[in-house]
Amino acid sequence: MELKDKNVLVAGSGKSGISAANLLKKVEANVTIYDGNESLEKEFVLSKLNDKSNVEVILGELPAKVIQNTDLMILSPGIAIDAPFVNAVRNAGVPIWGEIELAYVVGKGKIAAITGTNGKTTTTALVGEILAAYYEDVKVVGNIGTPYTQTAFNSTDDTVTVAEISSFQLETIHTFQPNVSAVLNITPDHLNRHYTMECYTDVKMDITKNQPKNAPVILNYEDDILREYAPKLHNKIIWFSSKRKLEEGIYLDGKNIIYAVGSDKQIVTTIEDTTLVGIHNTENIMAAIGIAMNMGVPAETIKEAIRNFKAVEHRIEYVDTIEDVIYYNDSKGTNTDASVKAIQAMSRPTILIAGGYDKKVSFDDWAKELEGKIKCLVLLGETAGQIADAVRKYGYDNIIFTHSLEEAVQVCYDKAVSGDAVLLSPACASWDMFDCYEQRGDMFKEFVKKLKK
Repeated sequence: MELKDKNVLVAGSGKSGISAANLLKKVEANVTIYDGNESLEKEFVLSKLNDKSNVEVILGELPAKVIQNTDLMILSPGIAIDAPFVNAVRNAGVPIWGEIELAYVVGKGKIAAITGTNGKTTTTALVGEILAAYYEDVKVVGNIGTPYTQTAFNSTDDTVTVAEISSFQLETIHTFQPNVSAVLNITPDHLNRHYTMECYTDVKMDITKNQPKNAPVILNYEDDILREYAPKLHNKIIWFSSKRKLEEGIYLDGKNIIYAVGSDKQIVTTIEDTTLVGIHNTENIMAAIGIAMNMGVPAETIKEAIRNFKAVEHRIEYVDTIEDVIYYNDSKGTNTDASVKAIQAMSRPTILIAGGYDKKVSFDDWAKELEGKIKCLVLLGETAGQIADAVRKYGYDNIIFTHSLEEAVQVCYDKAVSGDAVLLSPACASWDMFDCYEQRGDMFKEFVKKLKK
């Protein structure tokens, strides 16, 4: 679609919506921003734009006449695709794109796209650093923090984009076609949005749907859902495994990470040559190797970039040591599987802070991980009672309820003894008490700093 002079409705006035509107202005589309929050101020929304000239803002209810005059709607990922106003737009025959589709249509160059329930941010950041060590113009975008729409306009045929793509963003792609894709794992998450695991899985695997036949997709062999789904794909599948040697693909052999192609078995790096801890990070490294090798990066460059890479913020992030108690910020542990991986990475007796926004998932498998690893469970947020019920089913009852994160940190300080660890790994999203997981993690770090004073 030629976007110039088209009437484009941008749904959502948050970071994604504003970035999409800025891009649409650059390609000379006629932009209207819509937000259902009628308590917002129009001038506040306009103030966030780079160019607010001739941009209309509509708050509250979306008038039918606006829909009738719309050529295209860009839907922010935080808005459900079955929201009533979205259905009204769809029923009017208006095409609905997401920010990823918009950026892809405008942008140029090669794309490596990464999705999965857990590990996306670390893998995306690592792939970004590997590719930046080899290519001159590399953009790292998507769910990692920088909207894809923010970089698309200035991309060229020589640009290499590394994109972290969430399931919410994949719901609204149409032609988006990465050169290399990766699905790291699929475990229960966002079922309040996708309703069933089958729907969630299908949306995640849509990252591959527009790739040409035999285009590479990197998949985790140890993920049962991915192994079952793989026969449906037309891609060239490159497996990685942390538990077994593969005839073809990337695997862990002792301390060595091997890339096997036919009879050629190449040691790319070792688990001792990285600062990332835990088997989940070994899997992230293997996925990054698969992506980078298939984007044309030499093995020696990959090895050096992995050696220099530092863990991302809010993912088992070391915060401080106070009276021989180590504090870790894993605020990005927004689902049970991510939190389990953080718990498994702990080498000390651990006091765990958990709880948050209710995404309608079971905590049973997560609860089974606590015994023998977590000496005390400190709960807060919407899911506190639900989590407590789950862990008690499995005989765990050392639970403390708190009303705020600051109170939770103080309780941990009071309960911890020399040699312990305190881990914030909520197993839940942050939206009940915080704007985002980053805010939750930043506040945790601030409260830990206060303990020193």
